[in-house]
Amino acid sequence: MKYLAWLLKAAIFFTLFAFALNNQQDATVHFFFGTRWTAPLVLVVLAAFAAGLVAGALGMVPRWWKHRKAARPVPGADAEAHSTLIGQGTPPTHGL
Repeated sequence: MKYLAWLLKAAIFFTLFAFALNNQQDATVHFFFGTRWTAPLVLVVLAAFAAGLVAGALGMVPRWWKHRKAARPVPGADAEAHSTLIGQGTPPTHGL
């Protein structure tokens, strides 16, 4: 199984490498107000992918803050409920 995983990784690498070699011609990206960016097509695709990653991560920030706020202990709560929340009490039985 380990060799199959390495073979898959090598296939993905060589596929992306061949893609990069086949797309070296210049591409022009036109922005607003007449500005433009001319770069190899591979860099344009890489920049679009990176921008998508950044936009996705920034879109998740409000949910991360919400879950972080919900995970904080409530001030004034009893110690038993707090210890159960953080895993120091007896674990609940769920039948599994």
